[in-house]
Amino acid sequence: MKELLETMITPLIKYPEYLNIDVKEEPDKAVYHVIVHQDDVGRVIGKNGRVAKSIRTVVYAANRDKTRKVYVDIM
Repeated sequence: MKELLETMITPLIKYPEYLNIDVKEEPDKAVYHVIVHQDDVGRVIGKNGRVAKSIRTVVYAANRDKTRKVYVDIM
């Protein structure tokens, strides 16, 4: 899942060297914290949150473990 997020986000940002994805896993959920450069936050979120919503939709659909929820948090 981390590789999927990197593949989707890297072309969107100007400073890919600042891209960091931390994973906090719990028995019932996994939270992916996407950290990008301050100038790239708007690019990843998009106008009215459309890009972020699209990223979340793809990640939710790619989740094979239906017993655990997956969350994407963009910082």
